[in-house]
Amino acid sequence: MKASILITGTGGGVGQSILKSLQDTDYRLIAADAEALATGLYTADQSYRIPFASDPAYLQALLKICAQEKCSFIFPGLDPELLLIAEGMQQFLNIKTVPVVSSPEVIRIADDKLRTYEFLTSHAISAPITLPLSAEAAKQIPFPMVLKPRKGGSRSSGVFVVHNESELSFRLSTLPLNNYIAQEYLDGDEYTCGTITFNGRCYGSIVMKRILRDGDTYKAFVVKDSRISRHVENVAEILKPFGPCNFQLRMKDHQPCIFEINARCSGTTYCRTLAGFNEPGMMIDLIAQGKIPDYTIRDITILRYWKELVIDSSRLDELQEHGHSKGSRVPL
Repeated sequence: MKASILITGTGGGVGQSILKSLQDTDYRLIAADAEALATGLYTADQSYRIPFASDPAYLQALLKICAQEKCSFIFPGLDPELLLIAEGMQQFLNIKTVPVVSSPEVIRIADDKLRTYEFLTSHAISAPITLPLSAEAAKQIPFPMVLKPRKGGSRSSGVFVVHNESELSFRLSTLPLNNYIAQEYLDGDEYTCGTITFNGRCYGSIVMKRILRDGDTYKAFVVKDSRISRHVENVAEILKPFGPCNFQLRMKDHQPCIFEINARCSGTTYCRTLAGFNEPGMMIDLIAQGKIPDYTIRDITILRYWKELVIDSSRLDELQEHGHSKGSRVPL
């Protein structure tokens, strides 16, 4: 019997990226999302509508699916799910499902940009100056400066660059200061880097330069830079995430400077798979078979574009009415 893998958040880029990375494998793919119109639901072997992560019934719904489908692994695709699944780790392990999710402490560090900065600087790792948003920030951070949500931000939503005292004053009067940070602005190319870590050891990394559009990676370019690779691998071994981890950085004084960490798979996970670094696949093989990751990174450029997925309306009706649907694996 094929091993079953549950992937959540399949209406978004992370969940879909995980699905794509596993679509050519023999694993049985189970997709889950709270929205019946989530595209990834119609590309898996079995699909389920689940409660939103904010719903008290969320965790029990996942546990029920994992038990019913005999899921060997679960990959969360949305940030709000990470801590809930991490805190319920033992419940999943009791039914022989391994959540590929980091510890609650690692998730809290990565989800909080101020804590990320404090973690990095406490280990003498270069990071852009980051402070709670206030008028005092202008005394320590030069203009331009970046204003970001401290927790819960995604796809550059709510991110502002201010260039002077007047712009800062306006933002101070309109933003929720208890959940905003001011951060040193770093110019130049942006890099998204993936690592895979197990039992505190980083088994490899991939570095890609990227161009963003509306907060998402629009074009990606494989970069073979041992300096950046060694840097993120070193940070991963200090942080000790479980499985894939994403580091976003720019260069400062000719050195890598990390400004964000995502302790999960990324929206660019499938881009990395295309380049030869299949994080979900390698992590499954490592846990299930003890197989040490063996990969060769291809020197490629990735240009992203829209693609249409056509489904019979009866499948949408089935998901809306019954909450689950058996389908066929259609490539995303």
